[in-house]
Amino acid sequence: MNKKQIAVSAAVVVIMGYLYFLPVKGLVKPKDDKKGKPAMTAETGAKKPAANVTVDMVSEPAKAAIGGALAAKINDLEGQLKKASEADAVNLQRELAKQWDDVNQPAPAAFYYQAAARKQNKVQDWINAGNRFNDAYKLTQDTLLQPAFVSNAAEAFQNVLKQQPESLEGKTGLGIAYVNGAAGPMQGIALLLEVVKKDPNNWNANLNLGMFAMKSGQYEKAVGRFKTLLALDRKEKLEPTFYLAESYKQLGMKKEAIEAYQKCKEMMPDSVFSQRIDGYIKELNN
Repeated sequence: MNKKQIAVSAAVVVIMGYLYFLPVKGLVKPKDDKKGKPAMTAETGAKKPAANVTVDMVSEPAKAAIGGALAAKINDLEGQLKKASEADAVNLQRELAKQWDDVNQPAPAAFYYQAAARKQNKVQDWINAGNRFNDAYKLTQDTLLQPAFVSNAAEAFQNVLKQQPESLEGKTGLGIAYVNGAAGPMQGIALLLEVVKKDPNNWNANLNLGMFAMKSGQYEKAVGRFKTLLALDRKEKLEPTFYLAESYKQLGMKKEAIEAYQKCKEMMPDSVFSQRIDGYIKELNN
């Protein structure tokens, strides 16, 4: 498998899996979050301990996914890291993170950025780690890994906000982690709403608010979020287009849904994905 195929595969996994197989508890019935549970803040962390997931645990399946040829450079860097001095280790960790980024494997990349961040406490390392942990959460349905990813994402963005309290990227990432399970969902939504109030066109905040609106059945709100994103001059429009199509479908707007699904096929020339989209269109036409 080459890098382009890996990228296509990752995109398909995200848009086909994240919305339906990872429901967000607490959005539909927010009262449930208030029963005997303390309020969470940027300082309190995850509401329950996560399993001790290590970089080795996520690296091995990631190497199997990318194949031996692409894993060769990573194996070499891992060997160098084991022998490296403390001074050299951080640079090797960042290089390993970049190598994993290149093959669209956010979980191992996240751990290497995290290791560098814990040593040097640089904001960009924390941001990189947090974003990758949130991405890793989107790409897995493993219930052992999910709590660890959101807990680590929350830690990363809490550290960003300690140094830059008004960072919109920090608040966005922490909001996403909170909704995904690192704290009460409504706290996460509040952070994301704070971000879009200051930056109405913020991509990640609007995308996630739209997705969370869908999960709570607020499809009209979701449509508004996705339309905001599609009006922006950005290339990565597959996710909001797909979710817009799904929102239209749930609202009974068949013509609009079909048009959006057709646009998805044009953006993602993948046979498996196209077949799935054709099935959705056929269902709407019946």
